[in-house]
Amino acid sequence: MGIMKGGGGGGGERVEKLKTSRMKLWMIRATTSVLLWTCIVQLTALGETWGPRVLQGWPSCFSHHDSSVSVIEDKVPSVPARLLPPKRVYKNNGYLMVSCNGGLNQMRAAICDMVTIARYLNVTLIVPELDKTSFWADPSEFQVIFDVDHFITSLRDEVRILKELPPRLKRRVEMGMVYSMPPISWSDISYYHNQILPLIQKYKVVHLNRTDTRLANNGQPLDIQKLRCRVNFSALRFTSQIEELGKRVCRLLRQNGPFIVLHLRYEMDMLAFSGCTQGCNNEEIEELTRMRYAYPWWKEKIINSDLKRKDGLCPLTPEETALILRALDIDNSYQIYIAAGEIYGGERRMASLAAAYPKLVRKETLLEPSDLGFFQNHSSQMAALDYLVSLESDIFIPTYDGNMAKVVEGHRRFLGFKQTILLNRRLLVDLIDQYNSGSLNWNEFSDAVKESHEDRRGQPTNRLVIPDRPKEEDYFYANPQECLQPSYGQLSST
Repeated sequence: MGIMKGGGGGGGERVEKLKTSRMKLWMIRATTSVLLWTCIVQLTALGETWGPRVLQGWPSCFSHHDSSVSVIEDKVPSVPARLLPPKRVYKNNGYLMVSCNGGLNQMRAAICDMVTIARYLNVTLIVPELDKTSFWADPSEFQVIFDVDHFITSLRDEVRILKELPPRLKRRVEMGMVYSMPPISWSDISYYHNQILPLIQKYKVVHLNRTDTRLANNGQPLDIQKLRCRVNFSALRFTSQIEELGKRVCRLLRQNGPFIVLHLRYEMDMLAFSGCTQGCNNEEIEELTRMRYAYPWWKEKIINSDLKRKDGLCPLTPEETALILRALDIDNSYQIYIAAGEIYGGERRMASLAAAYPKLVRKETLLEPSDLGFFQNHSSQMAALDYLVSLESDIFIPTYDGNMAKVVEGHRRFLGFKQTILLNRRLLVDLIDQYNSGSLNWNEFSDAVKESHEDRRGQPTNRLVIPDRPKEEDYFYANPQECLQPSYGQLSST
């Protein structure tokens, strides 16, 4: 019995020691595993931060990139990471929401104004909402057209921009509890400080439901004007998909020599809105009139087309445009890229222009249908593509001074005063009528056209200022002269 007890006690101690040893071994293994995983995670994070210097050259289950991409990137010279500007620290006075109205370039200018206003008021701007209800009915969101992350980060040293309101305020807005209003057109920045800022401070969020031409062209502080330019030329960058397709169109054009972009503003909406019916038949005139009456926000209904044309307020017709290009001695071997939507009247109206300039091209003729599939029925995206090609052209010629014509003109000035022929339509229609009636022969007509446009080619000039008549003076975005000085020349255009 004694031997059995003694032997049993020794076996129990050995069992206890064995259990303890196994427990320690398990804890060591567990601790080691945790340490190893911690090291792996830390090294992976360092690899993402330091790039190819640590881990990114190695295949890894943690890599976010396909190995084929890494091989391609290795063949390309490394580009230093873009340094973000430091965040501007300021006391936030509230939140500004904006809903832009109009076509792409009207909205583009408005976004520049709204960023500038938000910066001046020390508020947080919510990424602007684009127009989806106007004639064009493009459902595209801001981030589908513009690089939203670049927009936010490139301006962080000026103003805080968020993609959406904080949750509590967002719920209030969704319930309709938001102060919404249209600001007064052509207002000085002081109007926003005296009238809009108190509303933002009171309600925390203010929604501006119209944004076109809401900031005056002139009389603004220099830093205000320069910020408008910075947003336009640097912060508003199109998405990579649009940028790449624009580059492809330009490469295809360049393969065949010089090219001119003709912004032929002769689409149905333009003619219906303006009431300009030169060259249209009775059926077309009736169709355009019906369309004008169908849109209640188009205020002018009864329009004298002939009188409006003589005042230079109508876009040139395709036939008139052909005459003017010939009179300006534009070489008929040049490619003419038509930056426009569907021309009203189709091939019948384009016949004269096509006969004079056989190398007429459009994005639809240069690209495969599959390339433009994503852009179909998205007029703002199509306009963005035309905008990029317009910037790169040897000469840009708009036949009407709409928003695209003005904004492209200003951007080309910023890019080194690239040639933009600004047609004096009031003079030209008079010369055309004299030529067609036989009062002028061809040489007289051509000489008069060329002489009258020698100083209308986008050269440096001061904006025309007309106090109390801002609609009649030169548009800021067509000639942002404050931003064209040598000291501002280092600002990137992309």
